[in-house]
Amino acid sequence: MNGYLNAPDNTPLILASASPRRRELLAQAHILTDEILPADIDETPLKNELPTVYAIRMACAKARLVADKRADAFVLGADTVVACGRRILPKAETKEELLSCLTLLSGRQHRVYGGIALIAPDGKVTSRLSQSKVAFRRLGARDINALIENGDGLGKAGGYAIQGLAGLYIRQISGSYSNIVGLDLFQLASLLLAAGFSYGA
Repeated sequence: MNGYLNAPDNTPLILASASPRRRELLAQAHILTDEILPADIDETPLKNELPTVYAIRMACAKARLVADKRADAFVLGADTVVACGRRILPKAETKEELLSCLTLLSGRQHRVYGGIALIAPDGKVTSRLSQSKVAFRRLGARDINALIENGDGLGKAGGYAIQGLAGLYIRQISGSYSNIVGLDLFQLASLLLAAGFSYGA
């Protein structure tokens, strides 16, 4: 079965990510993946590493780990980074981290960087960087508590999911919405078309 963007010569496309948001975005765009092989890598930022550099490094590292095992396929890696200035926010795994992230984001604008990397069967690596700006309104204690108790920010970069409850508190965005969710579809299409993918029926 063909999707909307198809690899040349029916070459498999593998997604090197466990993110359900990325899978949903690809499905919405009718970009079919043949396999999902999450890449387990060390995601610790390097000392003084800029968010832009970190986003691309993570996307490339995820794709490379899987491509080393599957040289017959196109491998897509991606990473989403939420940053306040040069500060990279964590993927909040606890209520304490949610509190820290939401308190920092309250009433201010931050940036979401999306790194996308594609490794072709011949080993060629291409990448794109997406940048979106997000502005939260000022959050009161009740707002923050509601977001924490809702819990849909757990495991998310910056401690929130724009497609979830946090969307009620975001007053403005600039740039790609899908990038904030987890994968800039416009940049992805550009990357795939440059690699020889073509539009299906």
